Amino acid sequence: MLTRKQLDLLEFIHKRLQSAGVPPSFDEMKDELNLRSKSGIHRMITALEERGFIRRLPHRARAIEIVRLPEALERKTGFTPRVIDGDRNAPPAAAMAVEAQAQELPVMGRIAAGVPIEAISEVSHHVAVPGAMLKSGANHYALEVKGDSMIDAGINDGDVVVIREGSTAQNGDIVVAIVEGNEATLKRFRRKGNAIALEAANPAYETRVFREDQVKVQGRLVGLIRTY
Repeated sequence: MLTRKQLDLLEFIHKRLQSAGVPPSFDEMKDELNLRSKSGIHRMITALEERGFIRRLPHRARAIEIVRLPEALERKTGFTPRVIDGDRNAPPAAAMAVEAQAQELPVMGRIAAGVPIEAISEVSHHVAVPGAMLKSGANHYALEVKGDSMIDAGINDGDVVVIREGSTAQNGDIVVAIVEGNEATLKRFRRKGNAIALEAANPAYETRVFREDQVKVQGRLVGLIRTY
């Protein structure tokens, strides 16, 4: 389910693509939605991408593609979605497996989207992931999500997240973080001076703040495989 602002942004992007052939700039999106800064737009774009409504094309400026629209907007705009991950009626994992250049990634157990759990170190199984999700030359792995603390970012209990390995993150990235050396959690990353805040995307969970030396980033989220 999308928020009203997310729905408005998706409709604005779609209309601009239909009329001009290119998506609006972040400044134009900010003005259209009457937001004070572009950070809110960045968060909404990330949420729309994680929910599977848009796709950002790598290495291209202002490259946003509409993948699908909610039913209400489909009826309103007459949009016919282009399914990029296989037959819409197929189960998500099966659909991804048939995509050209799909790659098998190890699923390294479960990651907490809630209270941190024990650090992850063992492969439980493998999952097929579209090659378009993966950056050439980078290492990737997958994790099964446990908990509901990231539900407002479109990440549900039981989903599989695709993670690009790395030890750095930008503010707003959703990351796998090792907390105090032995706990792993999936949260939004914020640097605040010499401290690191790990933010949930669910008002039922408080933001946790740690010293820099207590948090080690293991990678950032680049894809999501929905389970039903």
